[in-house]
Amino acid sequence: RWIAARCFKELAGGDVVNLGIGIPEGVAQIAQERGALNDLVLTVESGAVGGIPAGGLSFGAAYYPAAIIDQPYMFDFYDGGGIDAAVLSMAECDANGDVNVSRYGGKLPGAGGFINIAQRAKRVVFAGTFTASGLDVRFSEGRLEVVSEGSARKFVPAVGHVTFSADTARKDRQEVLYVTERAVFRLASEGLELIELAPGLDIEAIRGQMGFAPKVSASLRIMDPACFA
Repeated sequence: RWIAARCFKELAGGDVVNLGIGIPEGVAQIAQERGALNDLVLTVESGAVGGIPAGGLSFGAAYYPAAIIDQPYMFDFYDGGGIDAAVLSMAECDANGDVNVSRYGGKLPGAGGFINIAQRAKRVVFAGTFTASGLDVRFSEGRLEVVSEGSARKFVPAVGHVTFSADTARKDRQEVLYVTERAVFRLASEGLELIELAPGLDIEAIRGQMGFAPKVSASLRIMDPACFA
């Protein structure tokens, strides 16, 4: 929820948006709670336009959509650069800014429509926890506390599969953010740049769980505490 709330801040009124499976599903709930559904057009690749994309095992459906079109036509729209922003999950991210969601941890879920959406949206926001497998974090008294760290690092020197190409994104001048519960990065000309930290954490708490050293923005700021409400 915290991550979805921070991702929601990257959406602007009038945006046509694709929401991916997993944490990005929560963006629809945040938009509904904040009365912003009429300001956005949320879509899913199965063909639903508008309304509230469903989550969990119902992903692909939508509550109260304005329209439902055939999936191939939706991908024509995506491939043509029709969406302003996409909020998508990430399993791994590396020093170059590449993202892997298609082969990791001995599994091969495949890319699905991820490449079409991620490489053609004008803005891309990747969402995921900072580590995985056992992560426990709490927010109290205005500070984020990592109670137990996940055993699996998600920020690695090089991803096992390139499902999103950072080099292609740079060439196409896409705006790309990577949002976690404790830090926000942006895609810079040379790798990732740390631009936000969760309240109560320092840079070393971030670097210690990464397989590479990100560039740190000269204007590094604290993540909006309202995201943790």
